[in-house]
Amino acid sequence: MSEPAPTQQHAVLRYRDGAAHSAQDALAEETPVALVYNGISHAVMMATPADLEAFAIGFSLSEGIVDNAAEIYDISVRTQPQGIELNMTIAGAQFAALKDRRRQMVGRTGCGLCGLESLQALDLNVKPMGHALQLRRSSILAALERLPRQQPLNAQTGALHVAAWANIDGRLPFALEDVGRHNALDKLIGTLAQGQQDTATGWVLMSSRASYELVQKCAQARISLLATVSAPTAMAVRLAQQAGICLVGFVRESGLVVYSFPERVLPD
Repeated sequence: MSEPAPTQQHAVLRYRDGAAHSAQDALAEETPVALVYNGISHAVMMATPADLEAFAIGFSLSEGIVDNAAEIYDISVRTQPQGIELNMTIAGAQFAALKDRRRQMVGRTGCGLCGLESLQALDLNVKPMGHALQLRRSSILAALERLPRQQPLNAQTGALHVAAWANIDGRLPFALEDVGRHNALDKLIGTLAQGQQDTATGWVLMSSRASYELVQKCAQARISLLATVSAPTAMAVRLAQQAGICLVGFVRESGLVVYSFPERVLPD
């Protein structure tokens, strides 16, 4: 069975200037994707069926299931009638640790805490960053100006987020799209790991708000600056301060807001 396409065409009735006409519209596909470790299903995410190997690696890294991509020995993508399985074989020590803390996290695109059995199971401790990237405000705005060209699926559908890896001068060598902002970041983290990219040399720009999960994933991936086009939550700011992450929000052509470690965003 072949993998579903990331977009589907759908017949619609479109109204423009008071007149109606039939048209074809591109819709973003949203597919259940199960992440399976050593034969045991750990989580089911609703995701865009593209860049799935990068998603598998990034999710495993950002959730602390493995410490590095080399601990994932094999990845296979299996399309089932109900969705897609990402089957991974991981190192024995990591699998034993995963079984000790195993929990289901179904539907994280809507709720980052789904599947937790108690408040005691929530871990918001992050390791402080060992490095601190500095860049100029103009570099962030240059990356923002380039961002739409890195969103081909969103240009078709208007329904996908993007997580882009930016250089210090605002160029975007990598950008990954998904219906879920967490998934988009996982895909980016996986892509960086596949290319053995040093995460101390760049930063992340996202088309979403900054929730605490995004900050947590950046902390796990040792990314010291996260910028988003919308607002952060208060918990995201607190976690960024704890992790040593410079958190920037409301990135627009007219300006931006720095919520933590403002000395790292330099004036032009």
